[in-house]
Amino acid sequence: MDAGAPRGVGILGLGGPRRYLLANLHHGHDHAVMPDDTQRGTRLPDSRRTPRFAGVTTFCRFPVLDDGSTGSVDPGSLDWVIYGIPFDGGVTYRPGARFGPRAIREASQYVKPYHLELGVDIAEQLHMADAGDAPIRPYSTRETLEEAAAFAGGLGNPARTKLLAVGGDHSIAYANIRATWERRGRPDGGLPLLHFDAHLDTVDTVWDEKWTHASPFIRAIEDGLINPARMLSVGIRGPLNTPTDLEYGTKHGVRIITAQEWFSGDGAERMDAFLSELGQDEVYLTFDIDCVDPTFAPGTGTPCPGGFSSRDALDLVRRCAGINLAGADLVEVLPDRDPTGCTSLLAAHLLAEILALDALAVSKG
Repeated sequence: MDAGAPRGVGILGLGGPRRYLLANLHHGHDHAVMPDDTQRGTRLPDSRRTPRFAGVTTFCRFPVLDDGSTGSVDPGSLDWVIYGIPFDGGVTYRPGARFGPRAIREASQYVKPYHLELGVDIAEQLHMADAGDAPIRPYSTRETLEEAAAFAGGLGNPARTKLLAVGGDHSIAYANIRATWERRGRPDGGLPLLHFDAHLDTVDTVWDEKWTHASPFIRAIEDGLINPARMLSVGIRGPLNTPTDLEYGTKHGVRIITAQEWFSGDGAERMDAFLSELGQDEVYLTFDIDCVDPTFAPGTGTPCPGGFSSRDALDLVRRCAGINLAGADLVEVLPDRDPTGCTSLLAAHLLAEILALDALAVSKG
């Protein structure tokens, strides 16, 4: 590899990887982190030399993961790959989440890798890359999920690299969960699941359709990808959750903390107990932005009042410090419904929070 070529996190598209590399080599990386055989980390542009509003828009300005021909990233040493699934064919109400990955990438230009509250620098601890967007079939949810899972399955080093998917509607979680389950050795009984959402998303069918943004977890449970007895759903609220949905969760051992229980009951203690039970077992984390109150995150498809504030949302993820992540996703951002951009900005910060959990674990050995 050329010694001057950046390695680390990146996204395909919007000018292509070569343009990105040339632009950042030209402007320099005096304050960047450069991984080698003995050092972890991701090389990032120096914002004091390369303005954040210039160049190719990648998640947090991570470098590009491509086929390896540019020498920009060593796929075998990646800790995380972030990628988009710009699909919203599974929605039952407002469309527009297909534009989520693009808007979140744009908003993430303002997100730097140092985490003040946790005292960890994500780019120093993790070798990351953004692989662009998975292929999609706009008129077929099932085919999109199959192709996205296959795409994700080939990213980075399957034995090492974890997957962070950006939606898209919540149906895309199934694809990333499947790819993660396969890459983590197809554990018997499925992976534990930590689920932040206003809705349970265990609806069997909507309009006779089995593959929707309301069904990712019932399908994943049926296919043995997640273990319902080790699943916790936090923030559940509103009339879109039916008695049938609650009955399914109870029957299969899903633990549910409603928003009301969080704010007025023992929800926090129950979440802590769940995290303690996990220990160092790998867990998948899924975050639907509609668990946040629409006052703070109006750009979503099925908004419901009475949810978490943006600060609450950040604290929820930070509360998970110490868990052993297997993979994660963030979904249901509709940028067109929020002209202020605050929903996309919060989503970008939440993705960085998720990565910070793993960076913190690495920093502590």
